[in-house]
Parts: sequence; structure tokens; C-alpha cells
Amino acid sequence: MVGREHPSFGRRSVGMTTIGLIGSGNIGSTLARLAVDHGHQVVLSNSRGPQTLDALVAELGPGARADTAAGAAAAGDVVVVTIPLGNYRQVPVEPLRGKVVVDTNNYYPQRDGRIAELDDERTTSSELLQAHLPGSRVVKAFNHIRAAHLADQGKPAGTPGRPALAIAGDDDEAKATVASLINQFGFDVVDLGPLAEGWRVQPDTRGYGPQLDAGGLRQAAADARRFGDTA
Repeated sequence: MVGREHPSFGRRSVGMTTIGLIGSGNIGSTLARLAVDHGHQVVLSNSRGPQTLDALVAELGPGARADTAAGAAAAGDVVVVTIPLGNYRQVPVEPLRGKVVVDTNNYYPQRDGRIAELDDERTTSSELLQAHLPGSRVVKAFNHIRAAHLADQGKPAGTPGRPALAIAGDDDEAKATVASLINQFGFDVVDLGPLAEGWRVQPDTRGYGPQLDAGGLRQAAADARRFGDTA
């Protein structure tokens, strides 16, 4: 079956970390709240300028501040990219070199415009970001859950039926870091394998949207089919 639950995932502790956010929409702001609630610092950014985030920063409290995208990238120990996929080339490259970058993005042609290499499935959305950030360690995560569920459906580790989130990436250490954050936020972790397997929880798959436990998410990922295979 595709996907595995690593014994070390969720048990490796991540201490207080600064999390940079490139994008502060529904998913980004929810992740910022969860991070602050769990003792992390956050640096938020968006495309309109730091001053437009004053209300959110005030709500989050002293653990949060706003900056430009480059500033958030430079400040973060872990940096979340949560912007429309069509804008991925605007993500700053040099400040993210060597860092763990969490990619929450999905491809929506009606919003992002047509991207030929995604339409013909030569690559995946996260691999596009990884190619743009060759010096970073990209991990796909948080792309198949609604922001409202991310905010309020987390459960303590060991809770029967605890909901799970999928990750994919090419660097095991980076995946372990992201998995530890996911566990802190109240979710089990299913590792889909390399970044190229992140498509298994993209829009229009069974794993995209519903709240599933680890077993259900692994099965949904295994059952996923490429668009070309279902045409």
C-alpha cells in the first residue's frame, strides 16, 4: 500500500522554531495560529505588504510579526509557501537556500492559468516549486485539508480515529521536521514517499478534502489515479 506511518514521525521533538509564511490566507493564517499556540514564533507576509497584516498580527500576539516575503523567508527556520500556484516563481530563492520549505499549494487551472507540464502530468506542483528552489528542501503538506478542519479537528496523539495528514518529500530529515509540527498540531502523519508522489492527495483524488485517519488516508492514496489513467 502507498504511504507509511513512520514510528519516528510525531515523536521527534521540534523546539521553539520561527516559522515564516509566504502567504497569509486561510491556510497560512490558520497555520500561524496553530504555531503560536504551540510556542513558535511566526513571521507573516502577503502580496499586499506587511501593513495589511496588522490586525492578524495583533490577534496572534507577541509571537507574531509581519514582513515582506523575502523577510519572512530569511527569518524562518521552516518556511511555509501558501500562495496561488501560478505565482510560485515570485517566491524568493536565496533566503530559502538550505531551509525546509513546506508547500501547501494545489493546481487550479481556473485560478492559476494552464501549466502545460501539469496538464500532461510530466511533473507535480511541488516539483515545480522544488525546481524553482534548488537549494531548499521542499515538503508537500497541508494541501488536502480545509482550513476550518485544520483549525479545530486536531486530536492528542493516540486518540482512536485521529485524523491524518499526508506529506511527500525527497529529504527524510526535512520530512521528519514537518511531521513533528503536524503531530504538534494534532494530526497523525502518512508519508507518501518522494515529492513526485504528492499528486496522490491533489484535487479530485479521494484523499483530498475528507477527514481520514492514517489507515483511511493510506488507502485513499493507494487508490489514487493519474488524470490520464481515468480519462
